[in-house]
Amino acid sequence: MTHAPIAVTTGEPAGIGPEIAVAAAAAAAFPTVLIGDQALLRAAAAAVRVPWPLPAHVAVQHVPCEAPPAPGRLDAGNAGYVLRLLDAAIEGCRSGAFRAMATAPVHKGVINDAGIPFTGHTEYLAERTGTPHVVMMLVGGGMRVALATTHLPLARVPAAITAALLAATLDVLDGDLRRRFGIERPRIGVAGLNPHAGEGGHLGREEIDVIAPAVVAARARGIDADGPLPADTLFVTTMLSRFDAVLAMFHDQGLPVLKHASFGHGVNVTLGLPIVRTSVDHGTALDLAGGGTADAGSMKAALALADELSRA
Repeated sequence: MTHAPIAVTTGEPAGIGPEIAVAAAAAAAFPTVLIGDQALLRAAAAAVRVPWPLPAHVAVQHVPCEAPPAPGRLDAGNAGYVLRLLDAAIEGCRSGAFRAMATAPVHKGVINDAGIPFTGHTEYLAERTGTPHVVMMLVGGGMRVALATTHLPLARVPAAITAALLAATLDVLDGDLRRRFGIERPRIGVAGLNPHAGEGGHLGREEIDVIAPAVVAARARGIDADGPLPADTLFVTTMLSRFDAVLAMFHDQGLPVLKHASFGHGVNVTLGLPIVRTSVDHGTALDLAGGGTADAGSMKAALALADELSRA
């Protein structure tokens, strides 16, 4: 069976994205299409010592930069370019030209500096595909950690955790673990929000008023969810072994643990989309750009998982 190629968006042109994208695509055992400025990618190939022209299984979809890129130097003039890379990959995935997309890191700050509201890949992909609810999940170190809230100030997290949010998140998480990952009956551990999962209400009532009822309701819908569980013990190996995935309540509750175990080789997966999208577990690393020394391990892992999920 012949599979369509996987699109690789090459990310912020001043960061390490072009270099790790070229290195990962060249090392892949299946067809890929690098989406980005051809001259930029040629320079990236030279930096990581990949021959140009690229190997036969790697194609380039040329999208020109809007401002001359320089390694390590952000330019808001290229914010639109970065988003056009994503749009090209999304369009190709929806048309069937690509079977999945893997994304190199972007710099949220410089996109916002250009006057474009942007909170992250996850939210942008949801908007562009008309998906009502998506879930950010990282995979690595033997763990799958999904997030109830993503790029949100910590002070706003408690109010954001509602019964409706948790219901939608658990439905997407359970559905994609079945559909994309092939797990027949996923076991999901649900973290509490407060220390000790609220200590019976003495350290907060979110567990009693919102999270526990949401878990009960999810179980009534056939989802094998358990919680709320204290986050400080949920990530202990013996507890993790009980679950196929963990649902953390906020970004820095779950991701530090996973990144400690797998940084540089973890993968970010957007669940709930009509397309397969994976990404790296790190940022643009401007200080490393242009030197050819950035570790492409996470980009390689993102491509490998995109291949696996899009074949499922």
